[in-house]
Amino acid sequence: MTTHDFNFDGQRLQARPSGALFWPERRWLVVADLHLGKSERMARRGGALLPPYETQATLDRLGAEIEATDPRRVISLGDGFDDDAAGMALPDPVCHALQAMAQGRDWTWISGNHDPGALNPRLPGQVLAQMDEGLIFRHEAGQGPDVSGHFHPCLRLAGQRMRCFLAGTDHLILPAFGAYTGGLAIDDPVLRVLVPAGMAIACAHRAIPVPVTDQAAQPKPTRTRQRA
Repeated sequence: MTTHDFNFDGQRLQARPSGALFWPERRWLVVADLHLGKSERMARRGGALLPPYETQATLDRLGAEIEATDPRRVISLGDGFDDDAAGMALPDPVCHALQAMAQGRDWTWISGNHDPGALNPRLPGQVLAQMDEGLIFRHEAGQGPDVSGHFHPCLRLAGQRMRCFLAGTDHLILPAFGAYTGGLAIDDPVLRVLVPAGMAIACAHRAIPVPVTDQAAQPKPTRTRQRA
């Protein structure tokens, strides 16, 4: 697995191909938008039925990242659960797996728009609206510099749509870590406002940095009038 180290707001961070962010100096592992319980929530609301193993697939990937990095703290940047009811309805094996992952480390769930309520008492950790630890960690980008999720950024590279990190001067936006989550293209106007220029880091077999240029700052081609 080839990661990509980069600087954001004076901190050396590591983008991992899984979509997780690692802060080596503090040994923090940060993920966004797990959306655990998505298949249960969609079935409950009469939506399209998803394979019931999406939560296990997400847990397997998260467990692999914890084993690889041995973090002191794990931070979920909001929408850890597809809604509050899905979080409360997680089966015991899922809760036990998360408890096991949390052994010997701190665990923080930041609340998101999907999961603004209380934490299932069978799960590890605490719920915060945001964390201010030199960098602000929150669900949705606000007053920067901050690290957030919410938008599920993605890009097209080599003909494929890939999840990606999106880093600018004020905002670092993580890709969705959960299985079966959609994405928003980095050239969408919403993301262009937040990160007009900087870097995207695609999540492929390795973390691939791709420059993001400020389209508004690009010189416009001049038209020459043709003589009749």
